[in-house]
Amino acid sequence: MMSQHSIVQKSRRAWFKQIQKLSLFLLGTWFSPLTVFAKTEDAQKAIQEITGGKPLINGKVNLVIPPLVENGNLVVLKVSVESPMTANDYVKAIHVIAEGNPLPNIFTVYLTPRSGTANITTRVRLADSQIVRAIAQMNNGSFYQGQAETLVTLSACTEMV
Repeated sequence: MMSQHSIVQKSRRAWFKQIQKLSLFLLGTWFSPLTVFAKTEDAQKAIQEITGGKPLINGKVNLVIPPLVENGNLVVLKVSVESPMTANDYVKAIHVIAEGNPLPNIFTVYLTPRSGTANITTRVRLADSQIVRAIAQMNNGSFYQGQAETLVTLSACTEMV
């Protein structure tokens, strides 16, 4: 005959085994490639938050990114915006959105008329082949955009911190 203590011991072990299985399942879905990459809806939501629903006008923004990239860890990106950068007409901010990254809004640069020009060059990490957008927020509240598509052969942004 089994004692009450051995029954409790067995049910406790069974409970821990169930918790372990559930934990492994949850970790597997958390680190799944399907949950690591952003969706187009995430990029649209980021753009909506930036613009506040105002329309995006094509033009004035020139985004240069290599069309083919071997490694997504260091991708050179250049953005220039046509603007006189005077006290009455200047670029207030440049936002860069990458649709395929886990966090689509990859950076924002804030400018003033004292910046002189609205040109930036930097390196970014890209998780996958995707469309990258640059959005220029003007001091009068209007938004202009430019975009470029790039093919990434070796992804970045997939390791978890």
